[in-house]
Amino acid sequence: MIKEIIINHMSCNHCSSRVESALNNVDGVTAKVDLAKRAAYVTSESDIDDKRLTDIITYAGYSVVSIHDKTNS
Repeated sequence: MIKEIIINHMSCNHCSSRVESALNNVDGVTAKVDLAKRAAYVTSESDIDDKRLTDIITYAGYSVVSIHDKTNS
């Protein structure tokens, strides 16, 4: 599974590190944040529910604009 998550309110490296760390704390997830695109790219062997990803990012203090499945792109 590969997902692109567009995120509001990330404005600095501290913000992107916080989101990346929160996502990477999920077992089996590898996440990389692109601050310039205000996006997180999440890879996992198993499918992770969009709501769970949204909840993780919201808990970190940011809001999700959209989530796009890039698995077969």
